[in-house]
Amino acid sequence: MNNPFKKRALLVFGLLLFLFMANQLVSSNILNIDLLNKTMAQIGTSSQGTDFGHEIMNGLNRFYSFTGIRNATSGNIIMIFIGIFFIFLAIKYEYEPLLLVPIGAGIIIGNIPFFHDGSINLQIGIYQDGSVLRYLYMGVLKGVFPPLIFLGIGAMTDFSSLISNPRLILLGAAAQLGIFITFLGAIWLGFKLPEAASIGIIGGADGPTAIFLSSKLANGGLVHGIKTLNLIGPIAVAAYSYMALVPVIQPPVMRLLTTKKERVIRMKPPRAVSKREKIIFPIVALILTTFISPGALPLLGMLFLGNLLKESGVTKRLANTASNALIDSVTIILGMTVGASTQADVFLTKQSILIFVLGAASFIVATAGGVFFAKVMNWFSPEGNKINPLIGAAGVSAVPDSARVVQMEGLKYDDTNHLLMHAMAPNVAGVIGSAVVAGILMSFLF
Repeated sequence: MNNPFKKRALLVFGLLLFLFMANQLVSSNILNIDLLNKTMAQIGTSSQGTDFGHEIMNGLNRFYSFTGIRNATSGNIIMIFIGIFFIFLAIKYEYEPLLLVPIGAGIIIGNIPFFHDGSINLQIGIYQDGSVLRYLYMGVLKGVFPPLIFLGIGAMTDFSSLISNPRLILLGAAAQLGIFITFLGAIWLGFKLPEAASIGIIGGADGPTAIFLSSKLANGGLVHGIKTLNLIGPIAVAAYSYMALVPVIQPPVMRLLTTKKERVIRMKPPRAVSKREKIIFPIVALILTTFISPGALPLLGMLFLGNLLKESGVTKRLANTASNALIDSVTIILGMTVGASTQADVFLTKQSILIFVLGAASFIVATAGGVFFAKVMNWFSPEGNKINPLIGAAGVSAVPDSARVVQMEGLKYDDTNHLLMHAMAPNVAGVIGSAVVAGILMSFLF
């Protein structure tokens, strides 16, 4: 493993270790900032003098009681450092900067300490009624933002590689194994069924889908009479974090499960796809997938609508808006509000650490599922029409990062063997597959 991969692996390990230590620190109350508050109270009670001086001291005490210094907890400080760490990863290593910068800034915004009292609502925090942040966060809670993200993804996606080689959709389906294994693992670790389903979807490597499902099943409300925890923040942060770390997680799994001979398999070039096929595909795919999984309609309906806007050729302005201004605006608000939802008392818990561990495991299993199934397909494929198993790793729906990882990995063993277009087929199939699975899980548990 070269130095950049070692550094990235150390960053992943360091983040998990930091979260574990942070949880221990908060639970043991090592940082006692209330000491400063007691000191100020003593100063206020010991002050003597004129009424004017007394009023000044009362005013200063009141001012101090509303400051972040007075209301900060050890958890707030830790979460602010985590937010800075996310921004550092995005800028220094360019790990999904369009996602990690808004999320990192949101984590800082959500953990700026302010005065809390049951009888006073300053309308500042994301969990306070009437707060501007609360109104923005409603797009997450009500599942508004994820479908808009899917609209933009659809307007940017070219399904040609999947249309030209439909059998590769099976690789996208196989990679969803990570969702079901993580779902079972979460149940084994003590999570309730709706919570486990929301955690499991991290294995699909699809942040908007993870947010959409957790907003329905793990939002702190009742699901089929089961009281759930609010896990939207931890699940979203874990999903996007591991999406950013696809170049770290996937290559070792790909190398472990393939031989050098398999890594240099050349696949037939994709056939040319007609404009008519491109127009028909989103319509047919929408009907087929949503008939199977109606719960996925908000996501898949917008995905295929966006693609139809792109491929029809008569709605270029709408397609450009969906794929640029709209998706960029929603990404900023989604990332910031998801980050802001990770207040220390919500995020720094044992459950968050378990979610991050399960998330890492789900990505590994999903990658392995796609690669292994490609090898199985080769058993039944005639000579000359084999599949390079590396492209199975692109079955996770981290578009287009996992396809790029496949391309780079393939070029290491044959610098003339370009796998990107082949990998895009299971990659976009993974987007569809994870949404279908989310709809199925919701139909069972909602």
